[in-house]
Amino acid sequence: MTTATVYANAPELSSEDYVAIGLATCFVKEEGEVRELAIIEPIPSAALEAIAKGIPTSYKLVSATTLGTVLAGDKLQIPAGFPTSAQFSDDFGQRAIAAARTYKSRTVAKALIPLGTTREDFNYSTERKRVLNTKRVVSKDDNVKQHAYTHQVL
Repeated sequence: MTTATVYANAPELSSEDYVAIGLATCFVKEEGEVRELAIIEPIPSAALEAIAKGIPTSYKLVSATTLGTVLAGDKLQIPAGFPTSAQFSDDFGQRAIAAARTYKSRTVAKALIPLGTTREDFNYSTERKRVLNTKRVVSKDDNVKQHAYTHQVL
């Protein structure tokens, strides 16, 4: 019998709970250059369902595992089949716990990738690059242009 680890900030979860982990191709812009990174991140059930329907995604592969496999206490562990050069996403632990909760409420999503298996047959595309360190600058040009008579009573 395995002992179920209870996470301090998620007492309803155990180390045996299902979570999908993806290997995403992301980019970082440094000094005018764009550099590619492999990022390991948890995928919530709604996102997995959308990806499975064929929308373009930056995920090269998605693996179904347990929360305890990737979160051993406070330590993050790279799942089997993922490159050792890959980096964990920001707030990986919190995001993994949140993603695991989504599979508890949406159990049909678990059937898309059975526990212990990996899928690589998604619509992988980097046409729309996921740049991690971009900053959005809002300007007056972002405002919606309206005709002069839009607010007039005719």
